[in-house]
Amino acid sequence: MAKDKLICNCNRTMPLDGKALALALKLGSPTQVSTELCRKHLSTFEAAVKNGNDLVVACTQEAPLFEELHSELKGNGGIQFINIRETAGWSAESKNATPKIAALLALADLPEPEPVPLVSYKSDGSLLIVGPGAAALQWAEKLADQLAVSVIMIDAAQAELPFVRRYPLWSGRAVSIRGYLGAFKVEWEQANPVDLETCTRCNACIRACPEQAIDFSYQIDLAKCKAHRQCVKACGEIGAIDFEREETQRSEVFDMVLDLSREPLIRSPQPPQGYFAPGRDPLEQALAAQQLAQFVGEFEKPKYFEYREKICAHGRSEITGCTKCIDVCSTRAIASDLDANRIKVEPHLCMGCGGCASVCPSGAMTYAYPRVSDLGLRLKNVLQTYREAGGENPCLLFHNATDGRDLIVRLARRGKGLPANVIPLEVFHVASLGLELMLGAIALGASRFAILSAGSEPTGYREALERQMGYARAIMSGLGLDGGRFSLIEANDVAALDAAVWGGQSSRTLPPATFNLGNDKRATLDFVFDHLLRHSTAGKDNVPLPAGAPYGTVVVDKNKCTMCLACVGACPEGALIDAKDKPQLRFIERNCVQCGLCEKTCPEDAISLAARLLLAPAATRPTVLNEDKVFACVRCGKPFANQRIIDNMLGKLAAHSMFKDPQALRRLQMCQDCRVVDLFEKGNDGTIFDVTTKE
Repeated sequence: MAKDKLICNCNRTMPLDGKALALALKLGSPTQVSTELCRKHLSTFEAAVKNGNDLVVACTQEAPLFEELHSELKGNGGIQFINIRETAGWSAESKNATPKIAALLALADLPEPEPVPLVSYKSDGSLLIVGPGAAALQWAEKLADQLAVSVIMIDAAQAELPFVRRYPLWSGRAVSIRGYLGAFKVEWEQANPVDLETCTRCNACIRACPEQAIDFSYQIDLAKCKAHRQCVKACGEIGAIDFEREETQRSEVFDMVLDLSREPLIRSPQPPQGYFAPGRDPLEQALAAQQLAQFVGEFEKPKYFEYREKICAHGRSEITGCTKCIDVCSTRAIASDLDANRIKVEPHLCMGCGGCASVCPSGAMTYAYPRVSDLGLRLKNVLQTYREAGGENPCLLFHNATDGRDLIVRLARRGKGLPANVIPLEVFHVASLGLELMLGAIALGASRFAILSAGSEPTGYREALERQMGYARAIMSGLGLDGGRFSLIEANDVAALDAAVWGGQSSRTLPPATFNLGNDKRATLDFVFDHLLRHSTAGKDNVPLPAGAPYGTVVVDKNKCTMCLACVGACPEGALIDAKDKPQLRFIERNCVQCGLCEKTCPEDAISLAARLLLAPAATRPTVLNEDKVFACVRCGKPFANQRIIDNMLGKLAAHSMFKDPQALRRLQMCQDCRVVDLFEKGNDGTIFDVTTKE
């Protein structure tokens, strides 16, 4: 449903045409363009609120002002903000930006994506501070009044313990931390003979030690200690000092962790929420400490992913196949569960990048924030509105809501802004943009597909995006449709972004497809491939792809293959199948995701993979990779195996001492029933106990 649009030219700094915008948006009457909507023309906003309709305000700078006023006026409708100033109006090509502005405003009329399940956190404020004793104790004293503090000193040098025991205190080494906000499990080794939780800090050990190996950290300097054990005697029945302690492993659970170690104890590009590792810098430590109170309470976040175990190509029979989602995850939220032939995801660790869904070849892992179908609807709508408003050669520029958005704003303020045909689209994380969206955007009428990485994305995500674009380029080039349509713009300043967006060349757009992008990755790509093939200029339907691509064929060495069909049982996608009436290994190429499970499972090392995209009808039909003759039981004549398996078995066992008797060897050529009957009829065969062994 269309919403009321409030448009302002920001003190005449944008050449907006209300009549042209109304025509492009099919509003029926010219759109009023204010000059100072946030100042002199504020009454226009007030009147629109009182009408009770949903509003779209084409200004994000003054969003707080409009939201406050909307609340004071008790507006019945909703309110939404669209940035047309920095994304379109402030540009060297602003006079030609009407189609882009219309497209951006049209996005506001789309329905909100379906809600996703939520993941809950609960933090009661228990904080572990781990690090060098002096720094850890200093911060513990400052934070103990606000939070339930505990301390692990990994280096007690120059650390005088406080006079009042206000919080648990341990010393340790080999500290390991895993978990997330509200559930960090910390394990460490009690390395020093003095247990600080048992110690009463009576100073008896300090006075008794002849080497002065104990100071007011109440830890023994083992380099000075000469094993007189006078400290043990002085400690007496308290028993805090034990040089022969057997139980040295300790573990506790905390809500938050302040890690003051020189190198973080959790080494991942994106550490979990509730974990802070400012290192040794006092300023960074202060900034981290300031944030801790914000992580006390109950919190919720979206569950960003959906996982379909049935089509996951991770493992079979404890053999590892595809690990792409595990490899790309920057939060270590995804782990292997080979016992169940699947992966497992800890939703509390997932930060919503969507990289796992982008690289997943089968579509078992999908992104839900928003779903591909929701984002596809936005792409289709913005491209259609832009095209109907007279725009040409649209380039979609995807960016995140943090440093990517900020860089685009700075480009408009300090540079030439974005070209009139470059349409910026904001997503939660650019790593979620996979092959189906890249090629799908071109099929829906985009000329180019660009992603802006302004520096906040970890290197692994940028590499994964470049690989996905490499596949897209290969497919488009193979079809003669210009593979240079895809670009990953790595820019962290205005000059670099300016050069990238103004230096690109436009490619011709294809006739737009009418289908919608769906949540089934492979099915969506099938629609996209069919559309691209119809408009291909290369005249071929077999496109070579880089190694690692999610499409390809299986090559079988017929001289090695014994038709055991272990590969059929290992294939999770139904790409390798057998025949019910004859010994055949068949292959449906469109189903293959190149996971490599068949290659790793094959006992004869007879299988290899070859990446390619076959768009001919043959890709959807079973083709025979290998076949054999049926072998019939030599006793009853019933078919029960194939010739190669029997020949292979006879060749390997003929020299074995258990098969010296020709009758025993002949029994291998019988079916299961006849083998038992023959064994009881003869009855004079040896057993395993008759086989002589060498001492």
